[in-house]
Amino acid sequence: MDTYALEAIERLTTRPAELYETLTITPLTPLLGAEVSDLDVGRDLTPRQEKELRHAFLTYHVLVFRDQDITAEQHKRFAGLFGELHPVSIPEKGSDPYILKIKADGQSRAIAGNGWHADGTADEEPSLGSMLYITDVPEGGSGGDTLFANMHLAYELLSPAMREFLSGLTAVHDGALPWMGQPIPPEYDVPHNEHPVIARHPETGRRLLFVNRPYTSHITQLSRTESTALLDMLYAHIAQTPLIQCRVRWQPGTMTFWDNRCVQHHAIWDYFPHRRYGSRVALKGSRPQA
Repeated sequence: MDTYALEAIERLTTRPAELYETLTITPLTPLLGAEVSDLDVGRDLTPRQEKELRHAFLTYHVLVFRDQDITAEQHKRFAGLFGELHPVSIPEKGSDPYILKIKADGQSRAIAGNGWHADGTADEEPSLGSMLYITDVPEGGSGGDTLFANMHLAYELLSPAMREFLSGLTAVHDGALPWMGQPIPPEYDVPHNEHPVIARHPETGRRLLFVNRPYTSHITQLSRTESTALLDMLYAHIAQTPLIQCRVRWQPGTMTFWDNRCVQHHAIWDYFPHRRYGSRVALKGSRPQA
């Protein structure tokens, strides 16, 4: 392992253990994700619980809550503790404008989130994060896991020379790209925005890699050939570096809350023709800053 990569990992794995008075935190890996035990997200939280949960979110970036039994209103209320709710981009007629139904079964020909990405990065202000609540898992209880990748580490594991080169670049993010030639609904106002390739987390100030295959069109300061080669390298870096990843294995009643500002995710579609159902609530974010 390169020295700069080892130093980045040691900074995280040798930090003092976090002390929580009201929560039980079990890390998923040494570098990303944690399960939060003995917390009913459908109930009101104490100020201390809320403070510790916010701290855990910024520390682990992906939080998993098991054995939850909540209503749509409780889902939205819990999400609202962390910010203003983000409306669904293309809501189904008659549906709750803040709840996106996540569903796949034997009739599906594609699913949302099948591939490494962050949500809605073509928006001027991409979402802060998402809370996904799964109620139905594939038959037999296997398949349908979600992978997450830490974009702080994706940045820190690059060579110092590459980090320096990327630091002044910007990239165009295009909301039409994920449709891949499919008809775009006329009610969808397709977003196009330019964001820094290396951004800073708005709360912690840590640098992170902010490009993803579904939404990033090209790097503005490079030729198209150069941009494609560089972006392909960065996408491969994210997908092929297990050290920066964690895996969430879904069970009925599992809620997962991830920081969309510094985490990418990949919903694995390995359960066709079985079904997987859930609902997602997202939070409004801010414009990425270099």
